[in-house]
Amino acid sequence: MFDIYTTLPLTCALFVLFFGLFVLFQDYHSRMNQLLFGFNVSMLFWMFGTFMMFVSRGDIASALFWDRFVYMGVAFMPPLMHHFSLVFTQQSNKQKSLLVVNYVFAFAFSFLSQSRYFVDGIYYYSWGVHSQARIMHTVFMGYFFFGTGLFFANVLKFYLKAKDKITKLQTVYVFIAFAIVIFIGGSAYLFAYHVDTKFPFAYVSGLVFPIMLFYAVSRHHLLGKKAVLTEVMVGLAEFFVVMEIFFSQSLRDVLVRVIFAVVLAILGVVLIKSVRTEINRREEVTKMANSLEKANLRLQELDKQKTEFLSIASHQLRTPLSILKGYIELIKDGGYGKITKQTTEILNNMDESNEHLIKLVDEFLNISRIEQGRTKFTFVSFDIAHMIDNLVEEFKIKAKDKDINLEWINSEPINLIGDEEKIRHVVFNFIDNALKYSDKGTIKIKVKNDYDGYRVVVSDQGFGFNKTDEVNFFQKFYRGENVKGTNVNGTGLGLYVCRKFIEAHGGKVWAHSPGLGKGGQFGFWIPFKPALPPEPAV
Repeated sequence: MFDIYTTLPLTCALFVLFFGLFVLFQDYHSRMNQLLFGFNVSMLFWMFGTFMMFVSRGDIASALFWDRFVYMGVAFMPPLMHHFSLVFTQQSNKQKSLLVVNYVFAFAFSFLSQSRYFVDGIYYYSWGVHSQARIMHTVFMGYFFFGTGLFFANVLKFYLKAKDKITKLQTVYVFIAFAIVIFIGGSAYLFAYHVDTKFPFAYVSGLVFPIMLFYAVSRHHLLGKKAVLTEVMVGLAEFFVVMEIFFSQSLRDVLVRVIFAVVLAILGVVLIKSVRTEINRREEVTKMANSLEKANLRLQELDKQKTEFLSIASHQLRTPLSILKGYIELIKDGGYGKITKQTTEILNNMDESNEHLIKLVDEFLNISRIEQGRTKFTFVSFDIAHMIDNLVEEFKIKAKDKDINLEWINSEPINLIGDEEKIRHVVFNFIDNALKYSDKGTIKIKVKNDYDGYRVVVSDQGFGFNKTDEVNFFQKFYRGENVKGTNVNGTGLGLYVCRKFIEAHGGKVWAHSPGLGKGGQFGFWIPFKPALPPEPAV
């Protein structure tokens, strides 16, 4: 006969069985998982035996058999809880002797529970039946609460020492879950002493215990799995569908509900598998993101060390190069005696090479100052047209040697506010590159009033470049595809420095070309009144 009282222990039996198998399959090598599974098996003996006892209430011998069956599992609750507490609190090497004694008593009482000195006779209640306690049952009660008390003592001690918030929460949920089983579920012992609670609340603990541990698992990762909530929901849905089968009124209802339970189980497996796959992917992405973050921090540190090395090396190189330049000039001017025409030519080559090295060192110094935030800016009002006049004059000889025409037409002053030295450096670099990467044609320099600032453009009819170069020219150490295979030397630092100088003025730089061999243009825009850059670092 099935009613709410009969169904309750059966429901709890299936519930703890599901939870025990779930825990075991998460990681069957884990000692903690094995012990939780063992404890759930003990509860399965208790709940299923109670269900069978209720079903066979009319047969005293059968009811006694099933209640004694209950104690065969319940006897092992104390040592399993004690053992679990040692593993959970990471004290597996402690209390070994006490644990062995606990297991020995469990085996002893499991055997003694089958005698009439343990339980004998039947009490009838409005909600069911229960066997009558005898002398050995009273002794067992003392052992039961002492053995399980070891669990609570160990867990409480661990909680007081724990410092991690998650560990404390896990400990609280584990403590409460087992306390519900022992103290609420333990009220079932009252029935053996003819104490009627009017409703068998003790068996509700079979539902609450797994739910509490499920929460600890899913919310605080007690067993290290994040897909638990999905599995719990699928398991609960399947459980309640299966329970409906027991209340079927006809064969047709049984078949329909069985088919529905099977379909739900298949869909549940597919859902759990997809959720696990998604979680694994997210975990992989998270791991990759963490790895990338660490690699990025390492690269930043290496970049910082490289910048510091450039700064130190450049400072150390700048002084001897300047001294060398001075001596070359002195020798050329006859400061150490008359020199021949051949010697003068050699000295000119030396001076040119030395000048190239000085320029390279200056670029490295600029890079290190920029990246260390030590670049100084002096913002004043100056005439950029006059500055370009001087630069064109400076480049005339070089342009004439390459048969290139420099075109710059301007008759009016163009005043803007900025660091004249830095702006001159940028325009100089643009014109120098245009000459370097051109073999013929005309180089045009233009300054236009553009919105709230000035636009400066240097265009040529030289090598040209592609879209990839257009995007990357102003990156550090980048050299365009257009110069590969040529004898044009460069470091790929000049345009990067130009970009940093212009950005410090609140402006922007760009490069554009119709394609290889079709020339190109480099330009920048700065506002009329640029915002002052931050003070350089000391």
